[in-house]
Parts: sequence; structure tokens; C-alpha cells
Amino acid sequence: MTYQAGDAAAVTVVASQAGGGGQGSQAPHGLGASVPSAEADAKVLGTYPYTADLWAEGLLWAAVLRSPHPHARIKRVDTADAAAMPGVRAVVTHEDVTGEAGLGRTVEDRPALASDVVRYHGEPVAAVAADHPETARLAAAAIVVEYEVLEAVTDPEKAFEAEPLHPEGNLIRHIPLRHGDPSATGEVVVEGLYRIGRQDPAPIGVEAGLAVPRPDGGVEMYTASTDPHGDRDRLAACLGLTEEQVKVYVTGVPGALGDREDLGFQLPLSLLAIRTGSPVKLAATREESFLGHGHRHPTLLRYWHHADREGKLVKVEAQILMDAGAYADDSAEALAAAVSFAGGPYVVPNAVVDGWVVRTNNPPSGYVRGEGAMQVCAAHEGQMDKLAARLGIDPDELRARNVLATGDALPTGQAVTCPAPVAELLGAVREAPLPALPKDGPVEDWLLPGGPDGAADPGAVRRGVGYALGMVHMLGAEGADEVATATVKVEGTSATVLCAAVESGQGFATLARQIVQDVLGVDDVQVAPVDTDQPPAGPGCRSRHTWVSGGAVERAAKMVRTQLLQPLAATFGMSAELLSIADGKITSYDGVLSTTVAEALEGKELWATAQCRPHPTEPLNESGQGDAFVGMAFAAIRAVVDVDVELGSVRVVEMAVAQDVGRVLNPRQLRARIEAGVTQGIGAALTEHLRVVRGVVRRPDLAGYALPTALDAPDVRIVRLVEERDVVAPFGAKAASAVPLVVAPAAVAAAVRAATGRPVNRLPIRPQAAVSTG
Repeated sequence: MTYQAGDAAAVTVVASQAGGGGQGSQAPHGLGASVPSAEADAKVLGTYPYTADLWAEGLLWAAVLRSPHPHARIKRVDTADAAAMPGVRAVVTHEDVTGEAGLGRTVEDRPALASDVVRYHGEPVAAVAADHPETARLAAAAIVVEYEVLEAVTDPEKAFEAEPLHPEGNLIRHIPLRHGDPSATGEVVVEGLYRIGRQDPAPIGVEAGLAVPRPDGGVEMYTASTDPHGDRDRLAACLGLTEEQVKVYVTGVPGALGDREDLGFQLPLSLLAIRTGSPVKLAATREESFLGHGHRHPTLLRYWHHADREGKLVKVEAQILMDAGAYADDSAEALAAAVSFAGGPYVVPNAVVDGWVVRTNNPPSGYVRGEGAMQVCAAHEGQMDKLAARLGIDPDELRARNVLATGDALPTGQAVTCPAPVAELLGAVREAPLPALPKDGPVEDWLLPGGPDGAADPGAVRRGVGYALGMVHMLGAEGADEVATATVKVEGTSATVLCAAVESGQGFATLARQIVQDVLGVDDVQVAPVDTDQPPAGPGCRSRHTWVSGGAVERAAKMVRTQLLQPLAATFGMSAELLSIADGKITSYDGVLSTTVAEALEGKELWATAQCRPHPTEPLNESGQGDAFVGMAFAAIRAVVDVDVELGSVRVVEMAVAQDVGRVLNPRQLRARIEAGVTQGIGAALTEHLRVVRGVVRRPDLAGYALPTALDAPDVRIVRLVEERDVVAPFGAKAASAVPLVVAPAAVAAAVRAATGRPVNRLPIRPQAAVSTG
């Protein structure tokens, strides 16, 4: 895929292919239909245009020099040898960063390029642009940096007393939540200590960017951003430019599970493009991806659950410590979710929860799907299993006695006003038939833990069944201003949607087409490519685009519908509300008027722009109280696992899922999203852990970081989808993939506990933790 720098028409062609086209007239359409993704064929065939495929005339290649130390003072940076190498066009360091702002999604505490000190292994120090990518890499390696190695603070528990790693200190946030009677006690108390590892988003596609200089001294950035306006604003501030001088084009996003791109290389790319006056491209290696982008917050959790003799919860006490790594990013938001959901989807009359998030010299943590909620779910579900064992009650029955319902309050004091069918979800997975045991088949056909050459002795395999319940919040929290703008244009029988909501694999482009097809009865719907000339729609996370951006598209489409129907209604002396659109036809309530949508639109060009802004929330107060969330979604999962109790290997046999979805907008996509969330959760439970030893990342590659494959994916049985619409949400739909990801690791851990009798208090589950002591 090629284009000429500055040729707007050619760029539009590339981006349009990335954005996705319309649906044929014979294809299923409208809300509730299993509309296929327009990008699916191109992605499968390898013709989808990702950033790494882009090219421009006069293209240069970039390389970034990263720190080999987790903590060191920079004494000297000598770029002379690198700059003198043949083919090298420019070398930039912190001295070339003219803006005063730092990087960071919510807290701008991260320097664009390290100046006086490096705070984590892999922090960018300098960057090079050259005629060839290998030349750029060699030149980056030729930069001489003299470091004074400092002691690295890698234990978050020691960060409280350590010397400040950042001018703003090591403590980012402390939330002391107090709910009900802090002195209340139960007849039975169980205690647990839980550790959650460092899961990486591990995007499948290469992280890449192309920066093109502008005649006004600015820059155009082509990248797979999931927050183009946020990236534009941060780039402009760091470069000392106005927002008008920076434009971000969103290219094809090869899947995103959090922050898709690392601004740590977007900024050097922009600097190099401006310095050289040429387009500059970087395609990160897998090692650079692991070192550069944010990971899930490693978390240490200590819990005390109080209950009466019947198993009713009396009080939950918890201490939650999250490791933000070197910089704050969105850690304060992640902590708020963890503290708020520390008790899980249960009625907790009294709660004493303290949460802290601190800076260390570990790699930076960032937003990863289900952030905060996933860590505490593993802990509170472990506690429920411990409590059930202490009381001699079945784990599923204990959960049933404590489930949350609409009208109950969270420990934050916020009333749950949205549908909360937790009891129904748990009942569905409890009632689902269990998978058959393999005992009736020949041993050589058994699927054993560890694969075909895993457990040699089937007699060492134990089957376990575990339950878990969990919840996530949707949209931003604690007063975040959630807003999106969309424009719908109709000309003839074709419609175009303009909205800066990025299609990152969550299905927004497909949903936008469905909305317009449903409201206007138009089959041919195009979704325009995204750039920062459009009004902002916010980042692609926490189901924002289904709710906020989809809501904006629906409102704009309904405004166009009114423009279309009012003249027809006036002709017959009736209100436009008495006309309906279905199956491509416009009919009146009494059947007097009947015409096709195509006839009504002939010769017309209609358009409308609308915004969607959900009801406001508020920050948690000094006691952790407040209406911090717009909405919540829930799920129940029953996991069935086989464990080789001699080797500690685990095979997930089946995951039975019941989920609160609000409304099914696209059955096929919804099921795919649930299956993907469950599989990612299995990775967090069993294999995914980015190893960091004394602040240094070990084996930053896909051999050292084990992602689940198709062979690891179990049978995911969706036993119930509860469609109880949330009246404040457009279409009534809820989060799809975050909540099964949050619950799946806890369910797998519960099943391994059942099979082995071991406590299983660490994720991912280590083999020694799954070896039975019985």
C-alpha cells in the first residue's frame, strides 16, 4: 500500500479501506442482526492496510534508543558518532523537545525523552532517522550514554519509604473507603493474601507509526491510535505546537485491549519528521512493544471476610496495593475501580477498604481491559471459596445467599440503579449440565493437561469445578466528561457516518452501520475514516463507543429521519411520529401512506450532527463514597478444569458463561466478544506473565510471554444472555468483552482449588500451586 506524502486523496483511499465499507442489500442489517464485519475478509486475506504497510516518497526510518537500566542518572549523551554515520539524517534527544508538557493518558508525568534520569528499563532516551531501518538501528546503538546506575525500587511495598522516584513522589493515590459500621465483626472470619501478575495487552499486529511534516511546521501522524484526539493534544503540548498544527490519522487497528500505541515512539517520530522535513516511519519490534507500552497493574491484595454462621456477609476488609511502575498514567482510575468493586457483586453491609497505587522502577502500567476489576475479582472470589469451605457450604450456594440486586448499594454508597440480574446469572451456570468425563473413551483419545505428551498417567488427573461472579463499570468514572459527536449524511440511497470513534476490533463500525440501517432503512452505509479534523469521540475503552458514540450516531440518524418524514407527513396532514420505516418502506399507522425509502430520498441530501453525553458522575470523597459510575455489567462463569496433580499442568475443559448484556445488538459479534474475553482471561489465569527481575524485563518476546492459542481455548458455552435493558443507555446495551475477562481468571482459579485442595492465591497459577498435597 503506497501513497504520496501530502496527497490527501490518496491518504483517504488508504484510510477508507481501513474504516470499512457498507453492506449489500441482501446482507442482514439493522440492530439485532448478525451483521458481519466489513473488515473481516481483508484481515483474513492479508490485504487490510495496517500502519506498518504505509509508505511515502522520501521515507526515512526511525529507531529509538532505550535505557538498559531500570533506574539511573544520565551523566552524558554523546550523539556525534551516530550523527556521523552515512545515511543518518537526524538524531534527537530531550534537548530537542520544545514543549514543557509530559506524556501520560491522565497524568502528564512522563518525559517525552529521558533527560536527567531514567526510571524504567526501556525508557526512550534518544531517537535516530536514517535512510534504512538497519542504519537507524546501528546508529541508535552508536549513541554513547554515560549512566550512573541508581538503586531500583521494584517492591511496591518498599516504595512508601523509598527516596522519591519522581518530583511528585511515589504515592499516586490512596483511597480509604469506609462503609457502614467499620467495627462490625462476623462470627466467622477468613483471611487471604493474593498476588496478580503483570499481564501485557500483547497486540497481535506490529505497533507502528508514520510521521509526515506539514508546511506550517507541524506534523501529521498516521498510527493505529485508539484515542486520536488525546494523542494529538499530548503531541502538540510536547512539541510546543498548537493543536491545529498536529493532525492524527487513524490507520487500521489490528486489535486493541487497552492503550494501543506507545506515545514514547510517536513523539520521537514527530520530532524527527519536523527536523528532517521528511516522512519518518517506525515499526516496533516485539521487544520494543513489550518494553514500551503499558501493562496490567500487578497487585497485592490482603482480605478479611466476615460472615455469620449462615454464610451472610457481615463485613469485607481489604488492603489493595497496585504497582503503577515508573509513571502514573491512568493508575488513579484503576485504583478507584479496584476499591469500589473490592467486595464484588455481593451485598456488603460494612466495608473497610484501603487502596494505594505507587510509583516504582518497574515497567509502566496502563489501561488494560477490565483494569482494577479483574484484580479484585480474583481476590474476592478466592475469599468466597475460603468462606464456603470454612462453613461447609457449597461455593455456589454461598454466593447465591449474598448476590447483589438492583436497588442494593455498593460499598461506595452508590445505589445500583441499572439491571443487576446476578442471581439469574448464577442460577443459569449452576443449572447448566456438566461436560462428560472422558472415562468411557480410549485413553489415547483423552485430551490431557499439558497436551498429547502431557500427563502420562490419566490416574493423576483430577477434575475441578469452580464458580465466579464479577462486575465492571462502563464509561469513565469519577466525574469524567464522556461525550461523543457524530454526523450522519444521506444522499440518494447511500449514507455516511462521520464519527471519531475508532474501530479497534470491538465492532463499532459495524454497529454504526446497523444503527443507520435500522433508523433510516438505508442498506448502503459507509463509515468514514477517522482523523482529528472530526469532533472528538474519546478513547476506545470501557464500552464507551457502543454507549456514547453509538448514542451520538443514533441521535443524528433520528434527526435525519425527522427531516425525511416531516414533509411526507405534512402532505397527509399527520405527525411524523405516525410514520414508520421497516424493510425499506415508509408506511403510516393507517396504511394510507406507503412508499419506499429510496423514492422518498430521491434527489435529496440530508444530514445532521448530534452529541451524546451520559449523566454526570462524581469523584469518590475522602471516605471512598460517591456515585462514581454511569453503569455496570455483570457475569457468572462456571469453569471446569482437569489438573495433573503430579505435574501441576492445567487444562480448561469448559467455561459456562451467563452474562448481563442489556440488549443483543449483533448476536454473532457478541458471542465472539464473549469468547475472546474468556480466552484472554484464561491467559491471565494460566500463562500470561511478563517477567520482571529487579526492574529488568526478561524474555520480552512471544516465546517468553506465553499467549493462549487455539489449543488452549476451551469450549465456551454461553448458557444465558440476560436482556434486561438499561434505560439510561442508548439501545439498552452493556459491556460485552470486559466482564467475561474479569471473571474468567477467578473461575479457573476456583476450579483448580476444587481439583487440588490448594489455596491458589496467585495469578497466573504456577504449576507448583496446582500440585495436590493430598
